[in-house]
Amino acid sequence: MLKILFFGQLKDMLKTSALELDWQQDNQTLDTVSKLRQYLQTKEQGWQEYLQVGKVLVAVNQELVQDEQVISDSDEIAFFPPVTGG
Repeated sequence: MLKILFFGQLKDMLKTSALELDWQQDNQTLDTVSKLRQYLQTKEQGWQEYLQVGKVLVAVNQELVQDEQVISDSDEIAFFPPVTGG
């Protein structure tokens, strides 16, 4: 089971902070961040815009990754908006 977390403004825009998904969805394996992102973008209205590449950062098991990152069935994947410090 994949644990998906949403942080910051993204959590408010998507109206959820977390969800769990089976690794297998609609006859496909969500085995990369890219595949997971594409799947999530089809789930709810507005999610395609909010989860676009370049608009959010992604971490797998608390490590910042790119869309090509392979994910496993028990991973924790976090999506969050870029932040700046000051």
